[in-house]
Amino acid sequence: MKVTRIETIQHADFANLLWVQVHTDDGLVGLGETYRGVASAAAYVHEMVAPYLLGKDPRAIERHHSTLSGSTTHRSMGAEVRGLSAIDIALWDLFGQSVGLPVHQCMGGPVRDRIRIYNTCAGYHYGRRAGVPGQSFAASWGMGAQQGPYEDLVKWQEQERAGELARELLDMGITAMKIWPFDQFADETGGQHITPSQIEKGLKPFRQIRDAVGMRMEIAVELHSRWNLQAVLRIVEALDEVRPMWYEDPIRMDAPAALAELAAKTRVPITASETLAGRHAFRELLERRAVGIVMLDPGWVGGLTEAKAIASLAAAYHRPVAPHDCTGPVVYAAGCHLCLAAPNAMIQEGVRAYYHGWYPEAVTALPIVENGYVRPPEGPGLGTRLRDDFLASPRVTRQVSELS
Repeated sequence: MKVTRIETIQHADFANLLWVQVHTDDGLVGLGETYRGVASAAAYVHEMVAPYLLGKDPRAIERHHSTLSGSTTHRSMGAEVRGLSAIDIALWDLFGQSVGLPVHQCMGGPVRDRIRIYNTCAGYHYGRRAGVPGQSFAASWGMGAQQGPYEDLVKWQEQERAGELARELLDMGITAMKIWPFDQFADETGGQHITPSQIEKGLKPFRQIRDAVGMRMEIAVELHSRWNLQAVLRIVEALDEVRPMWYEDPIRMDAPAALAELAAKTRVPITASETLAGRHAFRELLERRAVGIVMLDPGWVGGLTEAKAIASLAAAYHRPVAPHDCTGPVVYAAGCHLCLAAPNAMIQEGVRAYYHGWYPEAVTALPIVENGYVRPPEGPGLGTRLRDDFLASPRVTRQVSELS
């Protein structure tokens, strides 16, 4: 088997997403995905990956990952890592198809049949377009751009119905949810300070949830790396009464010592970080005891090869992993496969507005959500493909590199 064609695919309605398809001479097609900075990631795929990978056996995944990741000294979440992530996911998909097994079987076999999920309380258009520098952070939230039963961001943010939303989720069997009510205040000071009155406003949806359902719902606190250490210390002190599930990305991930200081001052686990790429960045956080739960995104971290290595590294420090997905359906499927294969997987992120909304428009099959748990799609590889009608849309553009 050898790679004969690599194509990158963009859709104008989903400007933050890049899909990669790796074609082989025996007709198999591997599917990968990454998110944000898609033009630069696509350029990397065609300028750097294609000249290397075309003509080679795609099943030598570790060799390809090592060669491509070693071809640059870049170790943050730049275009190279995003492009490599999409390619690596596609190679795992191809490997599974070539042997007729799902990806989690190829990664060593399942340690569980399903994984618990939490609902990130976003809406149908959340994150479809990146915010422009200088815009408010909420400008990319897509608030109310589409109405439907799962417009969860509007429910807890604008309509102040967080308690009702928690009841809805519990009725679906979902027992954990994530919200970010402090972000709106970070725009005012660049995250340098938060006032007592702002903290009280931010606490309101948490209190609504506790009043409505008590401790039956776990609440993850998303902070989007928008605060400095002193401001976030004030926030987490006030949140003690809520007994959160975790504090996610409380500060920027460029100050491990500050993150470790925060971790030492709260009993609530620090979750970090979807913004990191490569096992070496996670190793530093683990060595400093700065992180309680390791969150990674297969579409950003370096692909499934790197994600699996980071999960094993986290296990050595007695830390669980919680794959991120608030981006696209292929990474969602990849994360679910990882969760079945990684013994220390804790929980998988999902956005019900996505998997009941636009995800089915793009792919043929999705992870199966039942009563608060999820398992990967059935079938070999990732178990999903881009839909023919999605690919045929006039809103789609493709760039192709082929074996000459």
